[in-house]
Amino acid sequence: MAATKPQVDYNSLAPAYHQRYQSNRLEGVAQALLELAQEKRPSRVLEAGCGTGRWLESLVEAQVWAAGLDLSTGMLVQALQAGRGQHLVCGRASQLPFLPLSFDLVFCVNALHHFGNPAGFIRRAAAVLKPGGCLAIIGQVPQDRANRWYVYDYFPETYRLDVNRFPTWETVMAWMRTAGFENLYLETVEEIHDPKVGEAVLQDPFLQKTATSQLALLSDQAYQQGLDRIRQDLARAARGGAPLTFQVDLKMDLLRGYRADERERR
Repeated sequence: MAATKPQVDYNSLAPAYHQRYQSNRLEGVAQALLELAQEKRPSRVLEAGCGTGRWLESLVEAQVWAAGLDLSTGMLVQALQAGRGQHLVCGRASQLPFLPLSFDLVFCVNALHHFGNPAGFIRRAAAVLKPGGCLAIIGQVPQDRANRWYVYDYFPETYRLDVNRFPTWETVMAWMRTAGFENLYLETVEEIHDPKVGEAVLQDPFLQKTATSQLALLSDQAYQQGLDRIRQDLARAARGGAPLTFQVDLKMDLLRGYRADERERR
């Protein structure tokens, strides 16, 4: 039996969750989604794992009918109150409670690793997409060593958790092909280079325990131990007279594929 995937209580994180976009709005991701919508001109779009509606908001310029689905009622309330989504549904991504052939574009951003059954989500996405419809998955792969994040160094349990939570792109591609998606294409849409020097790291909003799922999943003790490691290294660096740099070099990729038209296969 497969191990149960650790779950983050997003209802408790919801009130402050959208603040992350004040620090980094991830405009590359927003632009990639907008260009995809403008290129394909979908009439109906679905975001799975829509959270507080940041990415639904980014599609306003494309003037498409867009629905958002999330399992957290707290996140959906935040999206609704802020006017970042008009068609919001509470539900599981692996079930997608919509009729077959309902959408031209289904996408998710930094959410696939949260889904209890990500392969099931991909199969269900194929069912609700029209022939030729697009599935777009945006996220990070911690196994890609091009990504450097000091959180993994100082809170080593976060990396171990992420390796188990995040499927590799090769795995996601295999799921998509099995579900009937063709013409898969992977590209980098966001590069984050934001190193923290010296004690500035202690003011990093993403170092707060409630700021990321990686830290939220830690016990209070493990989180405090990581903070202690950072402070100890800062003290050693101060005694040595050289500033310490905490690396933040991350990239986000977009993988897309298109539902095969079964009529063309006959």
